[in-house]
Parts: sequence; structure tokens; C-alpha cells
Amino acid sequence: MNRKLIAIDLDGTTLNNQARLSQKTIDTIGRASKAGHIVSIVTGRPNRISQCIYDQLHLETPMINFNGGLGHLPHRYWSKEYQHTFSRDIVFEILRNRSSLGVEMIAAEGKNLFLAQQDHPVAVGFFPTNLKSTEILNTRTLTTNPTSLTIAVRQDRQRALIQYINDQFGEFVDVAPWGGPNSVVEIGVKGIQKAVGVDFLAHHYGIERENVLAFGDEHNDNEMIEYAGWGVAMANATDHLKGLANDVTPETNDEDGLADYLTTYLKLAE
Repeated sequence: MNRKLIAIDLDGTTLNNQARLSQKTIDTIGRASKAGHIVSIVTGRPNRISQCIYDQLHLETPMINFNGGLGHLPHRYWSKEYQHTFSRDIVFEILRNRSSLGVEMIAAEGKNLFLAQQDHPVAVGFFPTNLKSTEILNTRTLTTNPTSLTIAVRQDRQRALIQYINDQFGEFVDVAPWGGPNSVVEIGVKGIQKAVGVDFLAHHYGIERENVLAFGDEHNDNEMIEYAGWGVAMANATDHLKGLANDVTPETNDEDGLADYLTTYLKLAE
């Protein structure tokens, strides 16, 4: 079998429902790497909460964060590292209008950036409930352009917020709601999504598109699954993603679906 570039989403795909790696998944990805395949994490998560998973998987490949916004080699300098950013003025404008927009929490992030503002503690996954004094977002502390802006918004105001961002800044950024129960929207650079990161990796390694294997479960995986020569949706994926994929895993992320699929597809000896 030709060497594959294997792009793996994290939440709902590689991680189980407790957001953890099973030992079976760790072992299987290790066998895939040992067999000569390239396994890379391609996630919407920021690097601050995905490098621990990267380390558990014993990876040495570049990692893609912020849905394609950042490509880097964790823990080391890499001359090919990239980061897409948008103007911090967009953040400041949303901050000025946060009350009328129904914003409950707003966080600006990048590779070495995390700043947030909230009027009261908001329990949203991936973000601290209580902020340190050095993590407060305002016009003085945000001195660089961010890669991602995440906003927790009142449910009844989410659609209006998305419309506002599209109307005011749609030329520069894309905005999309998260899947799941939280009323959260995420802003990134216009046209940047996971497929951009996977394409970057494919060119870096000289892998033809037909030898790209990608796994995902949510709407932010759509372009990556379509880009891949063989796109695989998890059994727990959205119906739309399943419709885009070449195949669907028999088992869910909570049943080691990715590990079992890789073992069969790559003919990995257990």
C-alpha cells in the first residue's frame, strides 16, 4: 500500500466521549506511523489544549490547529510554520458592541495568544471558567492580530450575531456556529479551513491527494473530507458529513471506530 497522509480530527473522532484517548487508539496510530504512514492531527482546537494529545500519540509530524489557521511542529522551531490572522480591529468592534449583540464571553487566540473577556463565568468547553489577570482581553492587551475568535452568545441572539459579522466583516473572515449544545460561534480568516492545512501537509510530504485519508465527524470537517482521496465520517458524524464521505466507520468514536477502521484499511497487524 502507498504511504498515506492520515489527517485525524480530535473531538468526536480520535477522542472518546470523555475527550480522552483510548489505549487502543494510541497503539493503532503508533502502528500506522511505524508502518511508514504520516499521521497528523487536524483540529479546530487551539494548540494549548491539543499538544498534550499530540504527545500521548507520540507524534513527530506537524499539527494543524484552529481549523487550518495554524500549522506548526509542537515543541520546536520549524521554518515552514504558518499562521493566518485577521485584524484585531474586528475584535475591538465586537467588544464595543458586545452588550447589544448578546455576547457572554469572547476569546481571541493564536499560537502564543489567549485573551478573553466575560461579564460572569461562562461554562464553555475549552475555556477557563475564571480568567487570570493576564488573560483579560481589551484594547491594551490585544497587541497582535488573532488567528481565531470564539464567542459565547445568548441562544436567542446567535443568528443575529452571525448576520452582523457577515455584514460588517464578511470580506475578511468566516463565521460558523459550533456543533453541540453550546451557543458558540467561531471566527477565522476568510477561506481558511481544515482542507487548507491538509493540502499544506500533502505538499510538504509530497503525498498525492489520492493518498490522503481523513477522518471527521462535524461540519468543520466538511472541506477536509471532500479534499481527501478517501474521506471517512465517523458513525456518530453529522448526516451531511456522511453524505460527503467515501465511507463511514462501523463504530463510533466511543467504540474505537477510528482505530478499528485504520487497522482494517491499512492492514495493520495487531
